[in-house]
Amino acid sequence: MDKELLYQRIYNDLLEGIQTQSYPPGGRLPSEKELAEQYGVSRITSKKALEMLAERNFITRRPGKGSYVRENVRVESKKNASPLSNNGPEGKGRILGVVLDCFGVSFGCKIVKGIERECRKHNFYMVLKCTYGDMAEESRAIKELIAMGAEGIILMCVQGEIYNADVLRLSVEKFPIIMIDRALSGVPIPCVCTDNYHASRDLMSVLIEKGHKEISFFSHPSMQTSSVAARFLGYLDSLLDHGLKTNEDMWLRNLDGILPRTEGAVGEECMDVKKVKAFIQEHPHVTGFFAVGVELGYMVYSILRELGQEKEKEVVFFDSPDIFYNPKPACSYVVQDEYLMGTLAVQYLENLIEGKEVPQKCDVPYQIVRGGIIRTD
Repeated sequence: MDKELLYQRIYNDLLEGIQTQSYPPGGRLPSEKELAEQYGVSRITSKKALEMLAERNFITRRPGKGSYVRENVRVESKKNASPLSNNGPEGKGRILGVVLDCFGVSFGCKIVKGIERECRKHNFYMVLKCTYGDMAEESRAIKELIAMGAEGIILMCVQGEIYNADVLRLSVEKFPIIMIDRALSGVPIPCVCTDNYHASRDLMSVLIEKGHKEISFFSHPSMQTSSVAARFLGYLDSLLDHGLKTNEDMWLRNLDGILPRTEGAVGEECMDVKKVKAFIQEHPHVTGFFAVGVELGYMVYSILRELGQEKEKEVVFFDSPDIFYNPKPACSYVVQDEYLMGTLAVQYLENLIEGKEVPQKCDVPYQIVRGGIIRTD
């Protein structure tokens, strides 16, 4: 169907049938299932075409009975009735949905930039929605994007112990979708991300090479998230390879305040500061800290400074501390190639839309910044 929206093709064909009275007033249209089989698309796509006809009062939809042409239907020309008539020059623009749980200067902004730049090259109109870690918002965003005609969706899923049923349904129905930054284990949705396991091991090497023997792992509870799970496994394997202590007492994995959230929800952060400070004071022999993300990493660094321990103890983390952090921590961290993540996600999504195969997993490069100084050697 070339680059024309799949549901637009169905919509236009059905509308033409109504105009020519191949489907006369009162006549029944093919069902969602029949249209899906006829055009080789998902039922989401065929359903969308029928919904657009109903919204424009060409048909009525009767639950359990089907879709019927209205008795007093007023037929417009196809040009005026097109559901995409306002989607850019000559109706040629295509909608691509982007659903992120959050983004900021430390992580995410460059992903958005990469997606937007690549969308321009491929004649996509990017529609961005944020969920702030709320699975209900994620479902709502997905449904809204499909309703407005998105050909495909790039998704940074909500972190949690369970998977979103709407995302699983999209996978089953073969709707074009690409995961970014994190994958859903066991779900066949292609993902563009960092090799979190090896990045974690490289980050641990920084601490181990400096002589740190007792190293703690700090995270939020969502250990099932693929990126977090891979970082934790890299942390554990590094300790085991060097014969260092691995003990659950060394892990603090219930720091809810660092999860994406809506503005103003700061109570969890205060609780986390208390937890981290208490942990550091109760474990004086721990000298190395592996934080799963930059927000938590900076929290640990700030507490170490407050306690006057920032020179004898060290924290490493993923992603860059942004320019507003004061003081900027002299820590080691992982820099992910976010821009490349964004561009590859768009390229792979267009391939899926066109029925082409893409890799199930694509790891983008990363860089280790040591001591807050980016080295070029």
